[in-house]
Formats: sequence, C-alpha cells, structure tokens
Amino acid sequence: MHFNLKKLNFFLLIFLMMMQIANGQNRKLPDWQPGFLDIHHINTGRGDAAFMVFPDGTTMLVDAGDMSETHPRTTSSRNVKLVPNRSKTAPEWIVDYIHQFLPKNQERKLDYALITHYHDDHFGEMDSLRNIADGGYQLTGIMEVGTLIPIKKMIDRGFDFPINLKDTEVQCQERFSKDAYGMIPTLKEYWKFIAYQSGKVGLENEALQVGSNHQITLKHHPKDYPHFSVQNIASNGNVWTGYDNSFYPLFKEGEYPGENPLSNAIRIDYGKFNYYTGGDISGIDGFGQTDIEAVESYVAPVVGPVDVATLNHHGNRDSQNPFYVRTIRPRVWIQQNWTADHPGEEVLRRITSKKLYPGDRDIFSTIMLQGTKDVIGGRLDLYKSQNGHIVVRVYNNGDTYKVYVLDDTTEERKIISEHGPYTAR
Repeated sequence: MHFNLKKLNFFLLIFLMMMQIANGQNRKLPDWQPGFLDIHHINTGRGDAAFMVFPDGTTMLVDAGDMSETHPRTTSSRNVKLVPNRSKTAPEWIVDYIHQFLPKNQERKLDYALITHYHDDHFGEMDSLRNIADGGYQLTGIMEVGTLIPIKKMIDRGFDFPINLKDTEVQCQERFSKDAYGMIPTLKEYWKFIAYQSGKVGLENEALQVGSNHQITLKHHPKDYPHFSVQNIASNGNVWTGYDNSFYPLFKEGEYPGENPLSNAIRIDYGKFNYYTGGDISGIDGFGQTDIEAVESYVAPVVGPVDVATLNHHGNRDSQNPFYVRTIRPRVWIQQNWTADHPGEEVLRRITSKKLYPGDRDIFSTIMLQGTKDVIGGRLDLYKSQNGHIVVRVYNNGDTYKVYVLDDTTEERKIISEHGPYTAR
C-alpha cells in the first residue's frame, strides 16, 4: 500500500484545526447583545484595565494602568513587555480594545471611568516620552484614554481625605517629593485633564460614594434590568456597613497609610451573579500573618460570597488573607498582573485551599512571567489560563456565565479558550 505522508499531514492539520474550533479557538468573541454583562480584563503589560458593558449597553472602564516606559523597573526582566507590540501606547491599546468590543451602533464614549487609586499601574505615570495634549497635560493612563474616547463621568477616591493631596505643604512631604514613581506630578496632569475635558466634553468628576448603589447606574434602559446594580463597598478606608448607605472609617484625618489601602472597591450584582474588584487593598502584615485590622478583613463580610473576584493587589504576597478568602469564596479568581512578584506562592496556596472553602475554583491570569513560573513550579497546573485578555460574560439575567480567554498577541483578539458555562450561586 502506497503511504502518502503529505496527505496524512494535511488531514492531520485539518483535524487539529477542527479540534481548535470545537474548543472555542480561532474564532472571535460573539458580539455583545442586550441582556449580557461583559467584563473584559485587558492585558497591556502595563497594569490593570477592565472594560465593562452592562446589560443595557452602559459602559465603564475600571483603571487604565500605564507605567513609565523609561523607568528601570519597567524595562527590566522583572516586568512584562508591552503587548501586543510597541506600535501603540498602553492607553492606545486599551482604546483599540474598547472600540472592538463596544456595542454595535452605540455612541463612541464611556459612560463611566473608575480609578481605584493613584498608582501608575492603575491610572498612569509621567515620563519623558509622553506627548502633550491640547489641554496642556501629558498623555498617560486614563488621561490618554479620556482624550481618545470621551468619558461622561470620572469617579476616583477624591483628593482631600485622609490628607489633602492638593495642599502644597502635603505635596512637599518627603514621601511624595522623593517618590520614584511621581504620583503627585502625575496627579497634577490628571487635574489638568479633568479641567480641560469638563469644558470640552462635559466630563463630570466625583469621588466614590461609599455605601451607594445609585452612583453607577444603567444609563439606557434601567427598567429592563431591575436586578442589576453596582454597590460601592469601600474608598479611602471608609467601609460600607452593609445597611442603607452608611459606612465607618478605618483611618483618621491626617493618617495616610499609603495609596493601596485607600483603593476603591465595588461589587457588581446581576440577578444571582456577583463580581468583586477592590484595587490594591491587602490583608497580610509585614510578618506574613493575617492582619484582622487590614482593609481586606473589614471588606470581606460586606462583600460576602461572590461568583467572580479579581485578586486584590494583583495577588501580591500581602493580599488574600485566609479570613478574606474563606468569606468571599469565589468560583472564579482573576489575576491581573504585570510582574514576576504576582502572584505570591503563598497567595496561590490560600486561594486554592479546600480547607478555607470547599468546592471547585478556576484561576485565570492575564500573564505569567518565567520567573514566576519557576517559583510556582508544579502549582502552575492550578491555572486554567496563564495569559490573555480574560472576559467574563454573564447570561440569562445573571443565572449563568462563561469565561473566555482572548489572544493578547494580536489585534484580532481571537478566542484561545472557553470555560463554562458556570451556574451563578
């Protein structure tokens, strides 16, 4: 019998392609439809960015990380590369992504943008490579995003508590004047951006109102989705009590614990489905022990059990304390990271521990550096995915959801893998 190797290889290739299609690969994410809740965790390699489309088409961006391209940390092997390539800046890639997944035939704008706190990997950082906008501010992070696509309402943590960041005496304090990442200079650019864009496109700027579930609302057809809401959980160390819109403070006036504990935290509820994200709050002290006085420990009881949660502080070793993990116990963990520090191996032990909470849980990461893989070793198989844009799509008025991983190495962003359906609890 004549054996034709070329034909065999051809049919094998066709078979492999069919298998990829069957597994959700080599196809694009189906278009958003009314009733879907989409949460896109965008990987640029420069920090957090999550684009959300609510069930009626209302849009929101949470964070727009953009670390300096000239900072030694960014250019070292400790940090990931800008993806998919260097033809655009990180904010330009965020806007490019948003354009691809905006609801069809909808006005090109963001209804909301939420900045969790004022660190470079969440809102931007100045450097010598930045261009200057018509408004006289540097184009970095959320400032560049908001210049390329109009933002109707910008929500941040405010500027005057627990210390007044606009006070020149505060700005001259050593912790700010010697800050290697230039938070105050970047904030000054941010304030210029707000002033200019409020005049140009009517941008509104507000601080997150802790306890409210009426600050971030559906803008188009709210009556069609009565079981959708965004609950504001924490900001500036003020934590919702779980009742009406009341809250209690963890920090006093003049007491500045650093930016991370001041992060904005929210929970999105859609029918049975719940999603939590909380910036860079943490719950482990400097000695590696659970800190029951940390923001994580106070937030956990009012967040309660959720279906999907992002890892606090990118999964840094100071986060996800056992009490917090046991209390929110998500079915899906999403890790937004950009450095070899993420996640801490001990964090991975905690979030996968069946002693802390029973049942299955799936973990997805936007990127995993080789140094991280070397440390985690055999625990890598605990991840469903180690790289790519991570999309949570919620269906059926919040009853079910899927997780799609999209290719972050190309502008096409085709599906790499599809997971679920999961049943909301």
